[in-house]
Amino acid sequence: MLIVFNPTAGAGRRRRLARAMAALAGLGLRPEVAETQGPGDARLIAAAAARHGRAVVVAAGGDGTIAEVAAGLEGSEATLGLLPLGTANVLAWELGLHLAPEAAAGVLARGRPGRIWPGQARFADGRRRLFVQMLGAGFDAAVVAGLDLRLKRRLGRAAYVLQTLAELPRYGFPPIELRLDGQPLQAASVIVSKGRLYAGRYLLAPAARPAEPGFQVVLFQQGGPAAAALAGAALPLGLVSRLPGVTIRHVQRVELGNVAVPAQADGDPAGRLPAWIEDAPAPLRILLP
Repeated sequence: MLIVFNPTAGAGRRRRLARAMAALAGLGLRPEVAETQGPGDARLIAAAAARHGRAVVVAAGGDGTIAEVAAGLEGSEATLGLLPLGTANVLAWELGLHLAPEAAAGVLARGRPGRIWPGQARFADGRRRLFVQMLGAGFDAAVVAGLDLRLKRRLGRAAYVLQTLAELPRYGFPPIELRLDGQPLQAASVIVSKGRLYAGRYLLAPAARPAEPGFQVVLFQQGGPAAAALAGAALPLGLVSRLPGVTIRHVQRVELGNVAVPAQADGDPAGRLPAWIEDAPAPLRILLP
């Protein structure tokens, strides 16, 4: 077992890793730890581990780190493990993992085999981006792109609230031209989701199934600061899907056409549209509670 650790959030994250390592030692496991130094490192480390026959490669960090490790394991026989140490930990909530390091360590030692089916986005500049939970385009991506990472380390999820308030009066809400399984549509913002949850344990797409092919696409057809603020207020209540102007479609392929509209994947900036989204070629093995 190899643990790929993203240390960027500071001493608190390292202390939680130490608790997990102590719990694993108590269960008879002493995995090696490899620390990332920058974006892309987790994918490279995971890919090398899979090539060298590691049976389990653990992503120790947030959803962005998990997505990178998943990308590195794509096409291999290795199994993904999770030590959720991030801010939102959406995939961990989605899969029913407890966030306490000791509980997560127990899943790594005794978890049952399962699978998730990631999505992939291709961009006009040739980039390919794997995502395990969701890809957003429009206002939420603008919030992610503008987020001060130092503030995020200090304030956690509260930093997103502050950035949302800052972004509301300045984001232009340009309409996004898209195609869902070939059908042309338009929306102010779009979230392409593999899972039910968003921004933590908040319900967004109730019918999503992370282990199955296809996506739940949440379309926000009303733009402007008032509509975005209403969606933000409805999210913690699990009421976004009931808002006027919000529709959810189950599809296999998504085309997002606008040039220069921002995108985010699993809570990290993913550049700008256009993008073409479909399932990854195959599901990924993962340890579940």
